[in-house]
Formats: sequence, C-alpha cells, structure tokens
Amino acid sequence: MPTGVALHDPRQQLFDAAGRVLVRDGASELTSRAVTAEAGVAKGVLHRYFTDFDGFLTELVLDRIARAEASPLPGAAGTGTVVGNLTTALVAGFDPVAIAIIVLVIARDELRRRLRAAGTARLPLVGEVTAVVARYLAAERDLGRIAPDADVDTLAPTLIGAAHLRFTERKDDPEAPEAVRGVVAAVLAGVLR
Repeated sequence: MPTGVALHDPRQQLFDAAGRVLVRDGASELTSRAVTAEAGVAKGVLHRYFTDFDGFLTELVLDRIARAEASPLPGAAGTGTVVGNLTTALVAGFDPVAIAIIVLVIARDELRRRLRAAGTARLPLVGEVTAVVARYLAAERDLGRIAPDADVDTLAPTLIGAAHLRFTERKDDPEAPEAVRGVVAAVLAGVLR
C-alpha cells in the first residue's frame, strides 16, 4: 500500500481481513503477514495499532465478545416464539467467522492467557454467548413462557454446544438453520409453555 493513503478504520479493516483469512485458510494460516496482505495494507500497519500479533488477536476476540454481549436476544423475551428467537440468535451468533474464532482461541495458548487476563469467560466467546442465552431464558422464564423450574444455567450451554456442533458438522449447509431449530425445539421440549 502506498504511503499516505488514508485508512478509514484500520482496526476494523484488519479485524475484517483476519476474519476472511480465518474462514478461508484456517487458524494455522493466520499470521500478521496474511492479515495485512488480505487487508491491502503495509505490514507495519498492524503493529502501529497493536503491541504484537497476540495483542491484535486478543483485541479481535474482545471485539467479537462485545458484539455477542450486545445481542438483542434478551430484549426479545416475550415476543415471537422462544424457539424462533433462539434459532435466529444462534444462527447469527455462529457465523463462519465466530466458528473460526472459537477454533483460534482453542489453538493458541498465549491468546487464551491474554483473554483470561482481560476477564473473559473460561472459554472466551463461547462463555459470553452462553451467558446471553441464559439471560434470555431467564427472562422468558420470568414471563412464564418456559417452566418456572427450568434450569437456564444448564439449558443455555446445552443449546450452545448442540448448535455449535450443528454448524461445525454442516459447514456451508443451507439446511443448518433448520437443523438448529430442531435442536432448540428438542432441548426446550420439556420446559416450553
């Protein structure tokens, strides 16, 4: 990239490029050089905005966590159907970049260490998404749309784990949303009102 070309949002440009590399090439091919090449910027741009590559990766995951925690799902309580709301949220939450980021977090010890130091869940991103689902289920329980004795702290990770498996097993499958709907309906069958 020529010197003097303005970058409108370099952090987001680099995050988006990292997401494309992760989805296309996998966690093992994600390097600072691959990210800057994908972003179309000079190699030094990444290090201008981040202390090092693991610092960049930490910020990438923290950005995804912030997006997950801002999910509109808890606010949907009492509207639509419980199964429909959860299916929509899980399909949106498990986009290809999110799945690739989960793999990245699992693969990189230093990244997990930095994320834990930043106060993330024990399994970063997955834990925060699980907490959002648990808040939504608790709100639905309070509204009487699921059983008053429903154990949302067990139901939430069950839904997250089952949905995650559906997306990783059925990569790029247009039927994956319907498969997730089936999982949500099955997991909640005993508590829906």
